[in-house]
Amino acid sequence: MAVDALTAALLELSAPAAAVGSGVLYAKAKMPRTYWATVGIPLTIHRIRHDYENVMEACGLTVEPSFWRAMASSATNRPAKPAMPKIRSMQVSSTGLRVRLRLARGQQTKDMADAAERLRHAWEVHAVHVSEVKPGVVELRIVGFDVLRNVRMPRRATAKSRELLRVPVALRADGTVHHRDYRQAPNGLNLGANQSGKSMFTRNLIHGLAPQPVALVGIDCKRGVEQRPFAPRLSALATDQGEALGLLLALLVEMDDRYDLIRDHQGVPGSVAAEDVTADIWGLPEKIRPVPIVVLVDEIAELFLVASKADEERRNQLVTALIRLAQLARAAGIFLEIAGQRFGSELGKGATLLRSQLTGRTVHRVNDLETAKMGLGDVSDAAVVAATKISPDMPGLAVAGDTSGLWSEIRTPYRSLAEVAARCTEFAHLTPNLDRLAAFRPQVTAPLTIPPMPSAPPDLIPVSLGK
Repeated sequence: MAVDALTAALLELSAPAAAVGSGVLYAKAKMPRTYWATVGIPLTIHRIRHDYENVMEACGLTVEPSFWRAMASSATNRPAKPAMPKIRSMQVSSTGLRVRLRLARGQQTKDMADAAERLRHAWEVHAVHVSEVKPGVVELRIVGFDVLRNVRMPRRATAKSRELLRVPVALRADGTVHHRDYRQAPNGLNLGANQSGKSMFTRNLIHGLAPQPVALVGIDCKRGVEQRPFAPRLSALATDQGEALGLLLALLVEMDDRYDLIRDHQGVPGSVAAEDVTADIWGLPEKIRPVPIVVLVDEIAELFLVASKADEERRNQLVTALIRLAQLARAAGIFLEIAGQRFGSELGKGATLLRSQLTGRTVHRVNDLETAKMGLGDVSDAAVVAATKISPDMPGLAVAGDTSGLWSEIRTPYRSLAEVAARCTEFAHLTPNLDRLAAFRPQVTAPLTIPPMPSAPPDLIPVSLGK
């Protein structure tokens, strides 16, 4: 009888425990953010603090103790412990932890970065990213779950940006926000196969730029099907090669006008204060400073390809205009954002020269290794490999980098075409009217409304007409 009573008591205790365990497992699989906030954070902090010394030693992140520490240990008849990075601070975030470490003498950031994968397994987290704060101090960004599986931008990032031409467009694999900063990287290249997420990247750009005092110019040679819905916020739009050539030539004239304005403001040496002398529009007084222009090219191949020899001259003019804008227009406040499925020498003369001027690189899923090399080959070999591993079931996932060699995995949040179009309509009053581009200003018409069909009287019964 006593055994039966004990068994019954254990069953009563095990049922709630099993229910709690099942709930935890379900939350970990289906609600990772909830799991991390309730279970993951305390569990990970406990693992780090409880086994820190053993983990550092197992991961090869210890060094021999200093001479004075060894002498002190010898004097007290205690074995000298190896030196290791010291935890300076630990900060909790919604996606992980930020642990700041002071490296031991003789260690470098690369040592910690090489051990990041071993640390990930030791602490049972999704990923560990290492960045240098200052010489001797590094920060570990510990990510508790796959933040790119279901992208949720931080609220502060989705608020109206206060920095001109700096737009939050995606989430990085370490949980931080990826910005497209035109002041830092004036021209960008966006590569990817069909259904890879190129258009979503552009939608997020337009969504972030719409509330800012900038002019948006579109070139969409697919008859405007991609960019026409954004017409209320576009200062100019070209929908075929002929219009594109006229628009690019008008932009070159606009660029020259702006350089004349800068030159006139500089004046004769000695007539302008030294602090007011400038070589770009940002040094001009605000009342005469022209509005910056962002040019969005939907498919670059459509500007390079020709159907006959008669189109050769137009193609050469298009390419020359694009190269001139990429090389010279940054100081005039004109920036390029070029998208395409492939961008290499097979497009013809001038393709590689234009690509070399595009500093910001974003490569989505591609169909071949060569395309990844076109976008990221001069950034990092590891970035090329990462771009070739993007799965088709993760649209919007990309590798972003620049010519400095820094790169990261990013994924853009989903935004419907209707949402971005509504955003453009909301801020249509901010659309600048540029005289040089007035001929290419898209006409915005009221949306077509179809009246509902009149309903049949209740006493009428539909009759089938047979075959």
